[in-house]
Amino acid sequence: MDIPLQLSGNFMEPRNDHFHSGLDMRTEGREGIPVKAVADGHVSRIKISPWGYGKAVYIQHADGYTSVYGHLQQLQGKVAERGLTAHYAQKDFSIDIHLEAGEVPVTQGEVIGLSGNTGGSGGPHLHFELRRPGDQHAVDPETLGYDLPDRTPPEMIGIRLYPLTDTSKVGPLPVGAKGIPAQGGAGHYTLKPGVVPAAYGTVGLALHVVDRYDGSGAKFGVRKLELFVDSVPSFTVHFDHLDFDVNRYCNAHMDHALFKGSKMEYHRCYQQPNNKLRIYGKESDQGRIELVPGRDRSIRLVATDPNGNTSELRFLLHGADQTEARTWPDAPLIGSLFRYDTQNVLSEDGVSLTLAPNALYDDTYVRYERRPAPPKAIVPLHVLHDPLTPMHSNNPLTLDLPPLTASLANKALIVRVDPDGRTHAVGGNVADGGITANIRAFGAYTVMIDTVAPTIAPLDLKSEMMGRRAFRMKVSDDLSGLAKYSGTLDGKWVLLEYEPKTNTLTHTFDRYSTGSGTRTFTLEVTDERGNSARFSRTFTQ
Repeated sequence: MDIPLQLSGNFMEPRNDHFHSGLDMRTEGREGIPVKAVADGHVSRIKISPWGYGKAVYIQHADGYTSVYGHLQQLQGKVAERGLTAHYAQKDFSIDIHLEAGEVPVTQGEVIGLSGNTGGSGGPHLHFELRRPGDQHAVDPETLGYDLPDRTPPEMIGIRLYPLTDTSKVGPLPVGAKGIPAQGGAGHYTLKPGVVPAAYGTVGLALHVVDRYDGSGAKFGVRKLELFVDSVPSFTVHFDHLDFDVNRYCNAHMDHALFKGSKMEYHRCYQQPNNKLRIYGKESDQGRIELVPGRDRSIRLVATDPNGNTSELRFLLHGADQTEARTWPDAPLIGSLFRYDTQNVLSEDGVSLTLAPNALYDDTYVRYERRPAPPKAIVPLHVLHDPLTPMHSNNPLTLDLPPLTASLANKALIVRVDPDGRTHAVGGNVADGGITANIRAFGAYTVMIDTVAPTIAPLDLKSEMMGRRAFRMKVSDDLSGLAKYSGTLDGKWVLLEYEPKTNTLTHTFDRYSTGSGTRTFTLEVTDERGNSARFSRTFTQ
């Protein structure tokens, strides 16, 4: 893009349920900036969806690397033509096509699209990725020439300790604190004067650390973390490549509860048992710190950012004896102990949840609470543990149903309910007096009935459309969510681009739909429970 390079997100910074796989480049708060190919190559993939990267273009280059451009407002030139052909061939807005080398060649600097805000984007920007040859793991573009001037070292904010065996304990945190705060700056940090954390047995620690680029107030991720215990390397994590197959294990690396619940970026400097990330060093103790009663151990943490700036935090960790450890409060162990590496079943009156082996990252006490049915629900609210405890895989949840007619049973769906009462459709299949759906998060679940069809309203489709390039329709559903939609113009399928952030469908007149005279547009929308709505309008073009 022909604008100054500024970032809003960098490579492998932690996000919800994943590490970020590229650079998020600011676009001055606007859309429509021309996006150019970074080098000669050919378009190897065009993927368009209402979710994820939205409108995305993949270019394979002669050196084997692939560059990815995401959240585009629209494609341009021959890339756009190839995408449009695929839309109409498949009669679908969502497409994912792979192209051969000779189909759509591009040259360095060729405009392939315009920057936008499509898919899972939270604001206008360009998501840019580089994927290496062979395994197609994402790598940091800053290591391949896309560096930004930066002399600001990482900011070390605090630490936390974690018992790693059943007999280990850690000292209490300061009143009201979620960690032990660090102090300092300019690359050198300590704990507050007189603060010596204490623990008994075998412990691990996590570091709350962020990075900042010169002149930017935004928080970014670091490149490397190192832990030294008594000057001996104990643990290393190097954020230099991203394997998409194991990216969700970000939830095992981060303290997920603090990241999701308090927006604190505590990186574990040890591995939870079910963590399959391959970004760690080969140190023998892997961050497990063995403490001897009455002895202190010297701890040094080093954080390095993508431009080589470093910060370090030094402190002493005291080994407490059993007498001192007994004075510390015990963490409440409420619920049933679920071992991470075995199948576990939570079975209570009206509810059953089966967790597959390795659905959890560590052994966890899982609790359950039954509450009265919320408004519009037909069964009680089943509170399954805590949404701040991450779940790695999809696992079947079954809720018992009251007697329902066949027509109503087909309209039933499992719904997740937030603490503020907002609902999120999960879906499910009805059989044998219950409804079953896969879930990937703990939380509060119930069942509701959806018999209401989606709503359709034209935003700018007028009876006179002479000279107009496009029109938009507002579509919404009150519960289960949109499942499918189809629009026709004079009886022929036309492309409608779905934008879930605004609940709109947009048709831009193209080579397949341009015409003149009196024309008829028809739209049918169906929700996840099979309720349908239909709209038709005649206009002049």
